[in-house]
Amino acid sequence: MKNDAAMRVDDLLIDGGTTVLDAMRRLDETGRGILFLTQEGALRGCVTDGDIRRYILKGLPLDGAVRSAANASPCALPIESRARARGLLLEKGIGALPLLDKKGRVQDVVFADGLDVVPPKKLDAPVVIMAGGLGTRLYPYTKILPKPLIPIGELPIAEHIIHRFTDVGCDSFTFIVNYKKSMIKSYFNDLQKDYSVDYADEDEPLGTGGGLSLLKGKITRTFFLTNCDILIDADFADLYQAHKEQGNAITMVCAVKHFTIPYGVVELNEGGALSAISEKPEMNFLTNTGLYVLEPSVIDGLRPNEPVPFTDVIESVRASGRRVGVYPVSEHSWMDMGQLEELDNMRRRLELR
Repeated sequence: MKNDAAMRVDDLLIDGGTTVLDAMRRLDETGRGILFLTQEGALRGCVTDGDIRRYILKGLPLDGAVRSAANASPCALPIESRARARGLLLEKGIGALPLLDKKGRVQDVVFADGLDVVPPKKLDAPVVIMAGGLGTRLYPYTKILPKPLIPIGELPIAEHIIHRFTDVGCDSFTFIVNYKKSMIKSYFNDLQKDYSVDYADEDEPLGTGGGLSLLKGKITRTFFLTNCDILIDADFADLYQAHKEQGNAITMVCAVKHFTIPYGVVELNEGGALSAISEKPEMNFLTNTGLYVLEPSVIDGLRPNEPVPFTDVIESVRASGRRVGVYPVSEHSWMDMGQLEELDNMRRRLELR
């Protein structure tokens, strides 16, 4: 980061008493994946997306102080040692390094962007895209086009999804198709591409679980499963690694949602009298985004051509004693075009990029 971008340095600095939720928002706004905790200007720690993810998975409150999620001993260099920054970034395998003055205050930040850092290992994982639904919530668009081909800017939503995976090395995609499937096949078969696309045809709507049963014997490695109407900004390599390290059969990607009830909420006691009233209370919760990592054994346990919602698949896996994990992402990292208003919002956000 250059000195003429001092305001951007300030944007990366937060107080340790800032809430975790507000820190997540700041991470989304800056897009750098790291913030530096300061006290009276002096560096006291750093917090990354991964730090906050681990904090959430411990069940800790989003209104807790971000210092509870932070690394209290971040790597740093004196500003006069800037020439050593590149070597330290490579040695430690980190993405950002603060440069400090003699009082320990952050004066600049050097990022690994553009350095000859060893690229992350590419993923060798298939991707399954659920693309058979009618898309009734997007009518009248879906009267003409199947949902995967609805354009978001210059590309259909399905291509945006695919590009997010090809960026990390995935090159094998399978669409589970039904409604207007010939249009989907025609589009991707005619497209010049450096990845492969296969199809599994539903004769009748089977739900996500039933659709996956069509892939029995065809998917033999850990794979990604995604709905065809969402875009997730996440580190897919980190997601895959977390799935493996935790020994999950299924990992659900869940977005942190913050919601303010726009009314005063009244609570009653057993006698029907007022016991409490909360004016516009706030709620924080995790919601399913529609992106998963699965082991192929999940498919093996499905009955062929039996309609099954994915929630039933998850409960069946849990009942069998296998682990279902959660990978939290911020609310801003999840774009869903399942309804017309959300479709327009997705278009606006991608245009801003």
